[in-house]
Amino acid sequence: MKNTPLHDVHVRLGAKMVEFGGWSMPVQYGPILDEVRTVRTKAGLFDLSHMGRVRVTGPERVAYVEGLVTCFVAKIPESSIRYGLFCKADGNPIDDLLVYKGKDEVFLVVNASNTQVDLDWMREHARGKNVVIDDQTDALAMLALQGQASAAILQPLVKDCDLAKIGYYKFGFGTVCGIPNTRISRTGYTGEDGFEVYVPKKDGVRVWEEISAAGKAHGLAPIGLGARDTLRLEAGMPLYGHEIDATHNAVEAGLNFGISFAPEKGDWIGRSALERVAKAPTKRLVGLKTDGPRVPRQGYELYRGAEKLGYVVSGSVSPTIGANIGTCYVPAGAGNPGETCEIVINGKRQAATFCALPFFSRTRK
Repeated sequence: MKNTPLHDVHVRLGAKMVEFGGWSMPVQYGPILDEVRTVRTKAGLFDLSHMGRVRVTGPERVAYVEGLVTCFVAKIPESSIRYGLFCKADGNPIDDLLVYKGKDEVFLVVNASNTQVDLDWMREHARGKNVVIDDQTDALAMLALQGQASAAILQPLVKDCDLAKIGYYKFGFGTVCGIPNTRISRTGYTGEDGFEVYVPKKDGVRVWEEISAAGKAHGLAPIGLGARDTLRLEAGMPLYGHEIDATHNAVEAGLNFGISFAPEKGDWIGRSALERVAKAPTKRLVGLKTDGPRVPRQGYELYRGAEKLGYVVSGSVSPTIGANIGTCYVPAGAGNPGETCEIVINGKRQAATFCALPFFSRTRK
């Protein structure tokens, strides 16, 4: 099991450490629901150094990545970021990822549990291409600062970069905590405003501590993977292994915004299969809420009377919504907002109501 550069910091802070994607990671520092509330009302600091980071350079970098991912790489403006997926020929995803389009690079951020699979896939399809694939996962620490106070906390630590000029899903470079040419992106996995910074591994602890000190007056706290999962679920964001996996495709998961079928994009692996799914989807991903005492969990079945409707893929207690929430797959056309069903939990049925995703949006109140 691997340790991030911040492992000893997490232990010192009293975090409960668990294995995640082959890494020892903090699942929580205190009560998970309190950590969720902190991010929603103040700000939270996350260690994301377990995520895979891959830099692609070379004359054919754009065309090469274009053939692998679902989003339209050539149309991404410079210094912008798009969500996309690696798919197999059957249209089902190998992973979902973020694609950073730079002046002379395409920078990819992939899931920790899939990093090696993604790298093998990329290298297999790079044969004969004029590209260089640089796995920077072990060379960089990756920190995420999320919450409404994020800009106020981070800006005093940044030189040569006005954070206000970095729009949502864009990135820039600046001197962060004295480290020049640091990549700063305005992205996140919480539904809140925030930033992710990429610094050399040796500087990870110092940068964490300087951000923590700068955020003390703003109520900043370290946040673990448990709260991160609830935050992303509230925001309607998918998690590989739950909403999408080797048997659940991106179209039926409602991720069409990350897929381009534009003729000028050309072919990409999985395109023809997903085009067929898009014409006749058999199921779809929807949200559900329940006021009952039990939390929906992955694999729980949904019924309407004697009719089996579908199954849960993610679930959590939501302090923001004030209910137990989940995402689930149901037949295409079913699960409309306001319709009801029952979740089977430990042999007992609990009433639930379908709802639109996301459960929470900072910009859509």
